[in-house]
Parts: sequence; C-alpha cells; structure tokens
Amino acid sequence: MKLAVFFTLFTFGVSVLAASAADWRSKSIYQVLTDRFARSDGSTTAKCDPVGKYCGGSYQGIIKELDYIQNMGFTAIWISPITFQLQTWTPYGEPWHGYWQQDLFKLNSAFGTAEDLRDLATALHNRGMYLMVDIVVNHNGWNGNASSVDYSVFQPFDNAEYYHNYCTVDYDNNTSIRDCWLGDSNVELVDLRTEDTVVAQEYQTWIHQLVANYSIDGLRIDTVKHVDTDFWSGFGEAAGVFITGEITNGDPYGLCPYQNYMDSVLNYAMYYAATAAFSSTSGSMSSFVSQLKGMKSQCKDTTVLGSFSENHDQPRFASLTDDISLAKSIITYTIMSDGIPIMYEGQEQHYSGASDPYNREAVWLSGYNTGAPLYTHTASTNQIRSHALYVDADWLTYKNWVIYSNSNNVAMRKGYDGYQTITVLTNNGAGSEDYTLSVTNTGYTNGMTVVDVLSCEVLSAGTDGTLAVPMSQGLPKIYYPVELLDCSGICGY
Repeated sequence: MKLAVFFTLFTFGVSVLAASAADWRSKSIYQVLTDRFARSDGSTTAKCDPVGKYCGGSYQGIIKELDYIQNMGFTAIWISPITFQLQTWTPYGEPWHGYWQQDLFKLNSAFGTAEDLRDLATALHNRGMYLMVDIVVNHNGWNGNASSVDYSVFQPFDNAEYYHNYCTVDYDNNTSIRDCWLGDSNVELVDLRTEDTVVAQEYQTWIHQLVANYSIDGLRIDTVKHVDTDFWSGFGEAAGVFITGEITNGDPYGLCPYQNYMDSVLNYAMYYAATAAFSSTSGSMSSFVSQLKGMKSQCKDTTVLGSFSENHDQPRFASLTDDISLAKSIITYTIMSDGIPIMYEGQEQHYSGASDPYNREAVWLSGYNTGAPLYTHTASTNQIRSHALYVDADWLTYKNWVIYSNSNNVAMRKGYDGYQTITVLTNNGAGSEDYTLSVTNTGYTNGMTVVDVLSCEVLSAGTDGTLAVPMSQGLPKIYYPVELLDCSGICGY
C-alpha cells in the first residue's frame, strides 16, 4: 500500500467539531440520494431513468435546495457515499448510489469536486445544520464474478490478502455473515478482512482524515452486521463523531446488541412493526405496541436510534397504500417517537416507487412542491418536536411510552409532567367514521388546556387528565399544553 502518498494528497488540515450522540439526539435528518435530489442547473424537468443511470444530482444542487429541506424542519442531511466507484456499466447499471466503491482516496466526481463537498458542509453549518455521510467498510465493488477480480484496482487494499476468500452468505451462520461476499456474479461485493489489524488501522487513518477534510458531523455505516464487531471500537474512536449503523434485523434481541459497538443503529425493528401496523386498516396495533416495549427493554438507549419509515432499500410506504391519512400517521410516529427522525427524500411528496430501483426517483421532478400535504404535515410535526425540546431539553431523553391502545388506535406520551406531548395515532384510514377516544394516563391535570398542533383544535383535560380525543378521517393528533406555546408561532400562539 502507498498510504503515506495518498494521505499527503488527501489531507487539507480542516478542523471539525466532533458531534456526539448527545448532539445528534436533537437533530431531525433528511436522507438525500445525492444523484437524485437536485441538479446544479436547477432543472425540475430533466429526465431520470431510475434503472441504474446517473441522473445528474450534485453537491451544488443540494446547496441550492437547502431551503426546501430546512423549511420542513430538518436540521441535518444524510448524503450518499462519496467515494470513487467502479467505472464500467454493469448488468445493474451505474453505481450512482455509491455502494460499489473501488478507491477510498478519491471522490466520486459525478457529484462534484472536493471543494463542492466542503461548500456543502459549510452551507449546512452556516444554517446550524449537520452533515452525515454514508460510509461502506465491508466491501469493494467488482463488475464480474469472483474468479475475475483484479485486486490491484482497489485502493488502498490492493492485494487479495486483505480480503476473505469467496463464499456465499449463509444467514443462519454468523461467521458466514461476516466473512462471505454480498452481491452476485454480475456485481460482486468483495469482502474485506476487517478483523485484520492492517485493514482496521488503515481504515482508522482514512476515516479520521475524511471527517476532518470535509467537516463531517456524523456517519451512517452500511452493512454493519457483515463486519467483524471488534472493528467498530477503533473505527469509532478514530472518526470522533456520531455513528449510526444499518442492521436489517427486525428482532430487538438481534438489533439492540449492536449499540454496544456504536452510538446508534437504524431502528429496523420499529420500521417493520410500524409499516405492518399503518400500511393497512387491518394492521396489528398490538404487535406495534409490543415491539415498542421490546425495544425499550433491550436497547441501551432508544433516544438516539435512527427512526424511519422509508429508505432507499425498502419499498416506499405509498407503494403499499395510497391512503394519505395512513401516510401522515406513520410520519407522525417517526418524528414523535424515541430516536432521531429520518425522512427519505421524496417521502414528503408521497412518492410511490416499490422495490429498488423504482423507489429511487428524482426529487426534482416534484418541482419541490412545498404545498404538498405531506410536506406541510412534516413541517408541522418537526416544528412541535423542536419546540418541545426547546422548552424542556429533558423531553428528548424521556422514553416514549404507550398510555392507551386498542385494535386500531394507540396513544403515546413523551415528556415529563407539564411538558409532555401526547401523540394519538390510528390505522383506520381516511375513509373512517368519526369517533371519540377516551385517553387516560396523560399526566395532564384536570382542566388543563391542550391543543392538537396538527389541527389547532383545543381540548380541556378532564378528571385525572383524561382527554376525550375526537378522531376524524383517520388523522393523527399531537397534543401539547397551550400555556407552553406562547410566541412559538404554532397554531397562532
């Protein structure tokens, strides 16, 4: 390896504020696929074939549309991997998504220059926003089958000795999951020996420099369960910033232990449970409630997990149901539950692409419609979350708990007495008849005036703080004490 040479060229000496899990807990993240969000030319008509081609999104394009993101209430963005990718056309198209890297020390020039990336970080920081970058450490991408791999094209790990021997993954065997190769004979994902001291140390040097060079505030790590767990301690220390990891496991017992190795994980357990509960009027609310309790009992800290209901690897929610009330309900859950909310670009426009690659549509084709129902709903929901934590910072660390549930409805409380939000959700959908729920255990006092910040309807708490919640058209509710809304701009207060 020629690492000394690479880092001489790669180091710019830029300082970075090390953002911790505590710093990120208050953030709300908008996930950007760099190639599919915004073009440098500002076009909203440029065609984008979702099946594997670069479409022209760029760092400068993101900068131009930061108002669109920030006005929805988001305080951070997560962008696609930034590293140099394989350069040839594959049976699956081009690697615009960023997960087929070949050289750690070069940027993917399709998105812009190094200066463009630094400009993006600066533009975000000037707005008080954070930058999260997607990172791949498990593998490099090769266009072809395992027997044809030319290891010399990979940098800095340019020899077969740094990689596991080829094998296919047996998901019932943990060693196989860590050591065998993802991908297939069309595009192999050549698996690095992350348990090797040389590989681990070089990755530590690289990530320390990358974070500093581009003023990165946080990292999202791809395919975490396929990496040796001992790798993460040194890597995280070298990075010096918040890390959340992708582990596609719906079982709290399988997901939560990874919080022993990094700050946070993406909350796939609640993603699956919430999707099942809210994508159908017959979804299981009891399973959703049970999973909420399971995550709190098994995870070290649910308040820093990544809370999401869409991403680039899963079918969009609107491909499962076009019911706008159900879409609003799952977004409300995502933002108002424990954890750091994450919205996937295009979700606010009710994009309906199903499985990859059809769930990776170009956002510019929406015209960045700020009047779209889910855009305005997201802005309102992020606004009350931000206000609640502004009034009481402990709102963030108070763990969300279910105070009422039945077969189609759930009410959740977050926040200490006098500062709590009560979120009421249903999966009855937009066509449901009006009804009233009697929600107990709110912690409100008798006669306290609260307002649903989504509809601006005011209620007075009854005996023991009980709320008589009027449910209409399957829409979600978020209640908050009126006396704490002065000068907030919420519902005219």
